[in-house]
Amino acid sequence: MTFWKKKRRKEIMAEIKIFDTTLRDGEQTPGVNLNVMEKLEIARHLERLGVDRIEAGFPASSEGDFQAVKAIADTIKETSVIALARTSKQDIDIAWEALKGAEEPAIHVFLATSPIHMQYKLNMTPEEVMDTSVNMVKYARQRFSIVEWSAEDATRSDWDFLVEIIEKVIDAGATVINLPDTVGYTMPEEYGNMFKYIRDRVPNIDKVTLSCHCHDDLGMAVANSLAAIQNGVTQVEGTINGIGERAGNAALEEIAVALKIRSDFYPYHTNLKLDELKRTSDLIAKLTGVTVQPNKAVIGRHAYAHESGIHQDGVLKNTLTYEIITPELVGVKSNSLVLGKHSGRHAFKEKVKELGFNLIDEKLNEAFKQFKQLTDRKKEISDDDIFAILMEITTNSHPVKKYEMEMFQVQYGSGTTNIPTATVSIKRPDEQIVQTACTGNGSVEALYKAIADLIIEDTKLLDYQISSIGGGKDALAVSNIQLNVNGEAFNGRGTASDVLEASANAYINAVNRYLIKQSTKQESPATI
Repeated sequence: MTFWKKKRRKEIMAEIKIFDTTLRDGEQTPGVNLNVMEKLEIARHLERLGVDRIEAGFPASSEGDFQAVKAIADTIKETSVIALARTSKQDIDIAWEALKGAEEPAIHVFLATSPIHMQYKLNMTPEEVMDTSVNMVKYARQRFSIVEWSAEDATRSDWDFLVEIIEKVIDAGATVINLPDTVGYTMPEEYGNMFKYIRDRVPNIDKVTLSCHCHDDLGMAVANSLAAIQNGVTQVEGTINGIGERAGNAALEEIAVALKIRSDFYPYHTNLKLDELKRTSDLIAKLTGVTVQPNKAVIGRHAYAHESGIHQDGVLKNTLTYEIITPELVGVKSNSLVLGKHSGRHAFKEKVKELGFNLIDEKLNEAFKQFKQLTDRKKEISDDDIFAILMEITTNSHPVKKYEMEMFQVQYGSGTTNIPTATVSIKRPDEQIVQTACTGNGSVEALYKAIADLIIEDTKLLDYQISSIGGGKDALAVSNIQLNVNGEAFNGRGTASDVLEASANAYINAVNRYLIKQSTKQESPATI
């Protein structure tokens, strides 16, 4: 291809808008319960990443979700903020109250259109679904200039019914039409053909943006999204890391990088700053407690690792032999040592800004104090270490009274005569300090049994993982657990220079997440 042909191709590449629903659909991942501060930090990083629209939540579902959406709408100014609402005046009114402080408030209303949903879930006729959708789109347009209407379970709907209802909701004022694969049922060719069918038969379709929203139950979410783009869709919905309920959503990082790497095949581009992908992915993985599988496309830690001798030899000679994506493209950098024991507050402040955090002086001083404490125990401080400190500082300031670890001590030794014993002291939310000691088959079991004895809530450990931040014998330990608290699953995380301390922090963190959720009781979330 000649230079002029390449230049011309770049000029005519169509723009694909990125609609991020990590904070709404992604939070429906089992065990994930983000508080307001955590959601706000994720929103800031999504804004920095360059997404076009952030679906901040479902304000009508709970007071907690309302406050989170409002905080994001009042803070984020470079990205459009949108909220989910059912086709009801009450939901739309609540969404407006949460979003009215946004630079570009937008609303996303939905109603199921498939026969199985209309009959068994809604108990509505197709005519009732059509009338409700039209009336609520009209109502939403009285306040919102951007109204997205979704046909829930579109891929199992009758296409001619979709044609009829889409034409009517566009006439009613919808500006975006979303046809989601709600249960991850469709195949790429089918999904692409559905959009082609709609574009060919809806006479006013050119008045709206077409959007796709795919779930990954059959592992087709990214492929289906790309097929939709090839058939006229100009907005793609998904989540970072592909998180979400069941098998998750389309992974936005995979779609964006696919469009970049295969620009010879896909004449489209996004506004994402691709070198921010890894940092955003890491933040979301740490805050949600949903770790990224090592071989995950684009951002997995093994995505750029080569074990085969033949592969290593090829990469050393020319990276293109086995690497179609450079690590630098998505923000994977060599973890060089940047700060140490003698680094001052100014240098630390600049590093905080570089990592994408904006702290008030009080929080900056707290973070700097923790950094200095870490330098006393850890000689080499990496970006990941500082990142872990900043996450704890920015996301653990919820006003709900919580459990606090006062002290723990574990006695452990090898041999049959040594029984692991843990002594734990905890401050309960009522300020009462309680203490106990327990034994177990191992140090972690003894520690967790002691903590569970002191916690008022009924708890049961479902999953336990331990890993490290960076490498070396002094690397920070990271514990991710899933805990059943009074019948509900919650993810917990803990970071410390000691494995047992990180494990204890994760357990306490999971219970505190339950307390935070109880303070803002939430209904069952909606799906599309």
